[in-house]
Amino acid sequence: MNSSALPLLAILAGALAGGGLAVMILAIRGLPPKAPGSAPSMLERQLRQLFSIRGAAAIAAGVIALLLTRWLVAGIGVAMLVFSWQSLGGAASERKAMARLEGLATWTESLRDTIAGAVGLEQAIPSSTRVAAASLQEPLLRMVDRLHTRVPMPEALRRFAHDLDDPSADMIIAALIINSRLRGPGLRDLLGALADSVREELDMRRKVSASRRSTRRSVQIVIGVSVGMAIGLAVLDRGFLAPYNSVTGQLVLAVIVAIYAVGIWWLRKLARFDSPERLLGFEQAAVPAQAPDPELETAGSWRGGGA
Repeated sequence: MNSSALPLLAILAGALAGGGLAVMILAIRGLPPKAPGSAPSMLERQLRQLFSIRGAAAIAAGVIALLLTRWLVAGIGVAMLVFSWQSLGGAASERKAMARLEGLATWTESLRDTIAGAVGLEQAIPSSTRVAAASLQEPLLRMVDRLHTRVPMPEALRRFAHDLDDPSADMIIAALIINSRLRGPGLRDLLGALADSVREELDMRRKVSASRRSTRRSVQIVIGVSVGMAIGLAVLDRGFLAPYNSVTGQLVLAVIVAIYAVGIWWLRKLARFDSPERLLGFEQAAVPAQAPDPELETAGSWRGGGA
């Protein structure tokens, strides 16, 4: 084995030992307790992805690249590339957002039909969880748990809006908050109009996503060919890439990997939809239910005056 690779292997061994120690401490102590009905934290979501099939495939690909090239940076870079390949270009996040939009429209229509049978929101919302899409099940169940623990309806709806974090959902939830306070008529027609608006937005997003599909595929081909060529040269013609065997060469390779990472992050940012500003933000969701909301009171008085 080349003596220049010994420091890199020592760094890898130290990183694996430190990671194993951190996982052992986390397994012994456990995660801090959460409040009932609270959403999973960012750390929990990252750990779930890391210990999933996607994370196992990324680690396996990184180990294979490390064994073939004997480059620590190459192993880490390939592992990160495989882990983020599914979301490369923002296609996965777009599909998730569109699935949530479709589920939101279906849930709104179901809620409209349930309210049409002279049923109040307190009974309609828990019964709507049975027909809700999988993307809405967890936030809906948390809201139902809050209602069962005597949380007022406006406050539970605000926290539901915070869990969804979607501007289209804010319009629907704002209408439900106003109705839960004022108990005025016309909610069924308003929910129907909002559901139609969400479906129109969903159709627009599908058309834009279809037009971007070829660009995403081209980006994936370019990245795959570049990484495959680099690994092929490292395996078949190691003399051509011999300068990367040293510590200085690994630092240069780390800069190249960082440039690729910035390019992928930039592509994902360009692929995102420009969402409008949310009507119900986190600051509003934290306000107690007893505190008056000037925006909702003004909207309610305008609606009452228009009647």
